[in-house]
Amino acid sequence: MLVLFETAAGYAIFKVLNEKKLQEVDSLWKEFETPEKANKIVKLKHFEKFQDTTEALAASTALVEGKLSKNLKKILKKIVAKDAHEQLAVADAKLGGVIKEKLNLSCIHSPMVTELMRGIRSQIEGLITGLPSREMAAMCLGLAHSLSRYKLKFSPDKVDTMIIQAISLLDDLDKELNNYIMRCREWYGWHFPELGKIITDNLMYCKCVRKVGDRSNFASSDVSDILPEEIEEDVKAAAEISMGTEVSEEDINNIIHLCDQVIEISEYRTQLYDYLKNRMMAIAPNLTVMVGELVGARLIAHAGSLLNLAKHPASTVQLLGAEKALFRALKTKRDTPKFGLIYHASLVGQSNTKNKGKISRMLAAKTALTIRYDALGEDTSAEMGAENRLKVETRLRLLEERGIRRISGTGKALAKTDKYQNKSEVKVYDPSGDSTLPVVSKKRKIQEVDEHETEVAVKAKKFKAEMKEGTAVEDGEPVKKKKKKKDKEKQAEEEEVLSEELPTSPIIENTEKKKKKKKKMKDGGED
Repeated sequence: MLVLFETAAGYAIFKVLNEKKLQEVDSLWKEFETPEKANKIVKLKHFEKFQDTTEALAASTALVEGKLSKNLKKILKKIVAKDAHEQLAVADAKLGGVIKEKLNLSCIHSPMVTELMRGIRSQIEGLITGLPSREMAAMCLGLAHSLSRYKLKFSPDKVDTMIIQAISLLDDLDKELNNYIMRCREWYGWHFPELGKIITDNLMYCKCVRKVGDRSNFASSDVSDILPEEIEEDVKAAAEISMGTEVSEEDINNIIHLCDQVIEISEYRTQLYDYLKNRMMAIAPNLTVMVGELVGARLIAHAGSLLNLAKHPASTVQLLGAEKALFRALKTKRDTPKFGLIYHASLVGQSNTKNKGKISRMLAAKTALTIRYDALGEDTSAEMGAENRLKVETRLRLLEERGIRRISGTGKALAKTDKYQNKSEVKVYDPSGDSTLPVVSKKRKIQEVDEHETEVAVKAKKFKAEMKEGTAVEDGEPVKKKKKKKDKEKQAEEEEVLSEELPTSPIIENTEKKKKKKKKMKDGGED
């Protein structure tokens, strides 16, 4: 068995002398307690030393990435190919797979190999002659520094960490400035409340308070270098008739000290903004031209680095900063957001509310291209960003004008107009909607008819009773014929009136028949 061992000084290939002792993995460390014991287990077959640190760095980076370097390939072809029947022990399984694929050598990687590598590393000075411990330590340290620098890909011009820190500090300064200015206005407002309404600019307000102090000094002080003439006259007029309370000199001094802090922070913020602008133009010039330095810096800070931002697709760039709204919309099954941090770009702000989604989508697509160009390209010019911005502006202009021609394609297709077809529909008038009376249900109609019939029956019974009483009186008292005729005429008139008032029903018809029979009987009796 052969062993491939990598050191900071070069590649070493060992020959295993006693393979039986390797089977006992737990007690293998005892065989490497001393250099003498180690030489009985393994023997150095070949050692290839690196010429300089650059070669060592190239070999180390290839090993880290699991690749086969040219130098290692030559050594394996020269030495190991002679003993092709033997296995090659490697520390990395990925490297073993590459060697097997390219050189057709059988490689082995197991816990036994790991313990063997550990033993060789502990006795490396005794196994490899001609390598002093000091020289080996210096090589290890130099290679470690070179490898770390390579991993970081250190470049002073491409350090986006400074941008992330600068934009975070700028946001913090804005918050602190707002708090300080609000406190200053509220504090000095007790003494001179009218000043806050006259001077709306915060920095101008603080400078004016710091220079004048007490409101009584406004009449004698000259603030023309801070305020325009019209505002200065208004301030002096308001100071004479102010409704504010009187404050002590110590209070005014504290307010002035707060104004000094606000002015200093404002000046530092302006300086920090200029620094951020310069760094953005140096690191991501195309991104800065597309969306501006503030939005570009926030996108880089949100992604973590310019390289991470370059890995994002255009759809992710469009929604960076709106992750919470996106997942809430997906959870509630509602419309997803159309933009995130890119909403604050000037091109999105220029568009109408209706076109903001379209412009943000196109701007995100072009921004993703410029980010990749800035992160991975070698050219530092901003021509690509300017071209893409011009395309987005053209698209925005066409959307605003609402042109007839198509924006993409040949542009010759005009808007199609549908042929007019007259469709006549005959509609019948429904008179049921004219009635304003409430609709009565069938049950209620039946109840009303039954009540009406009972009322008619009651009136008929009363009429019969009156007729019986009338007949009894006629039988008991002898009356003259003339009076009887008059009474008959009266009864006939009453019957006609009743017949007009009451609706015809079978009960009334029966009573009328009976009355007619009685009249006939009476007429016959009189005759």
